[in-house]
Amino acid sequence: MHYMHELRLIHTDLKPENILLVSSEYVKLPSCKRVLSDETQFRCLPKSSAIKLIDFGSTAFANQNHSSIVSTRHYRAPEVILGLGWSSPCDLWSVGCILIELCTGEALFQTHENLEHLAMMERVLGPLPEHMVRKSKGTEKYFKRGSRLRWPEGAVSRESINAVKKLGHLKDIISRHVESSRSSLTDLLHGLLTYNPAERFTASEALDHPFFRIPT
Repeated sequence: MHYMHELRLIHTDLKPENILLVSSEYVKLPSCKRVLSDETQFRCLPKSSAIKLIDFGSTAFANQNHSSIVSTRHYRAPEVILGLGWSSPCDLWSVGCILIELCTGEALFQTHENLEHLAMMERVLGPLPEHMVRKSKGTEKYFKRGSRLRWPEGAVSRESINAVKKLGHLKDIISRHVESSRSSLTDLLHGLLTYNPAERFTASEALDHPFFRIPT
């Protein structure tokens, strides 16, 4: 990602399906035994952690005209949803979503509707910044009384409300899956999932984060 952004290229569609292992070789390691059959289960561990990025069909140069909507829904940055325009920081938001998915085994924002998506973001990361709300093209549609989100009254169903309620704060989500000694991961994710794209980690800043530099 750092290399692409140095070239002023924005991928715009980062998601797990577009990140492949370079090698298909793996080793089988015993995982656990089934209680009833005493049968040992195995897990497959890749021999190499080298990866490659694919699918550049939506890639754009920073100085090109940009379409209003980019990124697969679950990995879409808030500035895209709010119609504020986008640039390379939208890729870093997607990276943050992907890292959480690697930890938990499921997508963080499992939604197909903008208001629900924004409500999920606020549930995990706190309120959206007022300055982004004021500039949003969907202010009246998504917000009321300044920057207050139209939620839950704007929800399309009870299931939608429950889907948002079941989410927790970012720190709590990560702590359920990662030991406390890796607390630097939470700090990294906060930097990648910063609402304001101007304040979000760049690819260079993310690579220089202690999570990658300090071994556990």
